[in-house]
Amino acid sequence: MELLSLEQKRQQFDEFFRIKHAIKVNMRPLEPAFELPDTHQLTEHMPYAFRIASEMSALEVAALRPLRNLSEHAADLVAFLNHQSRKIDLMMSYILHEQMTQDEQFVSHAFGGGGLILCSNEPMELEVRCELRLFLEEEAAAVFCFGEVIACENVGDQYHISLFFNRLREEDQELLVRASLHLQTQQLRKRAQKRSEE
Repeated sequence: MELLSLEQKRQQFDEFFRIKHAIKVNMRPLEPAFELPDTHQLTEHMPYAFRIASEMSALEVAALRPLRNLSEHAADLVAFLNHQSRKIDLMMSYILHEQMTQDEQFVSHAFGGGGLILCSNEPMELEVRCELRLFLEEEAAAVFCFGEVIACENVGDQYHISLFFNRLREEDQELLVRASLHLQTQQLRKRAQKRSEE
């Protein structure tokens, strides 16, 4: 990925669907000499809480998958386990929010599987690499990754900074894609409901 040109990064950024939605993001610019880890080494650089959240998410998916094949007699058991899972998600969400650093906090304008656009009061230079922590409250999840500034656009009284994910685990990319599609479904339902009420 290091060998991609700025234009190629912009193309990959645009290959993924992005949804306009505000999520909390911690962004910390890195020193130019910082060497990005390989994607398979990314877990080693993650804060401990992010590693735990990732493992818990994988365990939850693995645990609930076999229950889908059971008959409707297991519906109560599935409902109970889903409630227990939700309680754990809420607790993990709280723990992950404790990882937020106030002076590095931004809000996204849009996000997707290829990157995100942050709202900032200050411009940023192109090709600055950053450590990113994304907090997805609706999914009770968080993502740790590295990004690179590929565009900085003045919009009104602020700047929209486009960051391409240059180091992101595949499972986290899938989570971001699912979250963006899930949010779009919710938005479409709200629009349809609003139209039917008019």
